[in-house]
Amino acid sequence: MSKQMLTVDGLQYSNWSREIFQQMHEGGVDAVHATLVYHETTRETLSRLGEWNRRFEQNADLIMPVREPADILRAQAAGKVGIFLGAQNCSPIEDDIDMVAVMRRLGLLIMQLTYNNQSLLACGCYESEDSGITRFGRQVIREMNRVGMVIDMSHSAERSTLEAIELSERPVIISHANPSFFHEAKRNKSNRVLSAIAESGGLLGFSAYPFHLKGGPDCTLEAYCEMIARTVDLMGIEHVGLGTDLCQDQPVAVLEWMRNGRWSKEMDYGEGSASNAGWPRPLAWLRDSRDFPKLIDGLRNQGFAETDIERIMGRNWVALLERVAS
Repeated sequence: MSKQMLTVDGLQYSNWSREIFQQMHEGGVDAVHATLVYHETTRETLSRLGEWNRRFEQNADLIMPVREPADILRAQAAGKVGIFLGAQNCSPIEDDIDMVAVMRRLGLLIMQLTYNNQSLLACGCYESEDSGITRFGRQVIREMNRVGMVIDMSHSAERSTLEAIELSERPVIISHANPSFFHEAKRNKSNRVLSAIAESGGLLGFSAYPFHLKGGPDCTLEAYCEMIARTVDLMGIEHVGLGTDLCQDQPVAVLEWMRNGRWSKEMDYGEGSASNAGWPRPLAWLRDSRDFPKLIDGLRNQGFAETDIERIMGRNWVALLERVAS
């Protein structure tokens, strides 16, 4: 195994437990962007924040909250895993722009404008027509910029994503997706979007969710690192990182909540057909957070310099948060 370096995972959503926090620690992970909510209302989001406060209290020897970028380096120095919270939809603010500042003060660092469907702010990647950023969305982008909340377009459609980048005065991210040149999936992003993200000073977090990868669960570490190398050629080394989308120990009911929320009586298969109704088989080289050193080895085998590997593994995430959330 490689000697570990600063490691930040730009997206995980797991059935959080002390065992999972210990796995992060064993894998040398210094910080994780943890999904707080998908479709929860403002009141439900407050309860999720309360649950995290309890986790921080009960696992204070392993994890600590990240409320500003410097907390990631403090966590590394303390030998703990820093947790920064994000929303995969705009539901926590409902239709109230004042909730943006409230949620940011409570520790919500990142918010997606959409989750697959049309939202009050923008259009998701599964809608047949992309209407772009709404009137409310323009106001929320301005407010997110003001309070230092990161705009995430991981589940958004192309026009909406490009408009958000253009409207935002701060860099925009895609925390967990891959280039569509590697694998055609509605959630993966075109070269045009990736270039715009880079030009805005933003960041792409590479997903390790099998449905986003060529070959699915059989995608090799070598192929994954080749994808990273090709994307670096397009975006530049300073605009890429990890956003594995690890979802450990979650029941299928959670997958259904992610995809269906309250909007559908029928099962929404999200990434494709009924054959994708359940959780995919995990990648052999990334079963849980203890495997992160394998990624370092894979990038070394791809020929990346050590300083570039450090950027991909975590330094770029810290720099992005310093640009946007400080």
